[in-house]
Amino acid sequence: MKFPNNDDGQALKMLYKEGIDFNEPHYLELFVAVPDEKNGKATLDILNKQGFNCELEQDEETREWTCYCTKKMIISYDDIINVQQQLEDLCKPYGGYPDGWGVMVD
Repeated sequence: MKFPNNDDGQALKMLYKEGIDFNEPHYLELFVAVPDEKNGKATLDILNKQGFNCELEQDEETREWTCYCTKKMIISYDDIINVQQQLEDLCKPYGGYPDGWGVMVD
């Protein structure tokens, strides 16, 4: 299987080598950095309304706020790009931005 030569493609290649079945849905974990608690709560609300399952947390050491989201979906490069663009569009008004993703592996 071929993957694009970028960060998302490399992550998918690693998952493929670990034996992830891309034909089955998996829980995609997405991270959204937000500037503060107020904007984080607004981001959390909009993302949950759009079908993401999210929680807002503040890192104890760095004091930075992050929305941790999950969405069960078929994993493909195009879908990863699309969901990150969706997050960017939804979070931008609140000063947030997508800050990585991963897949829960059994």
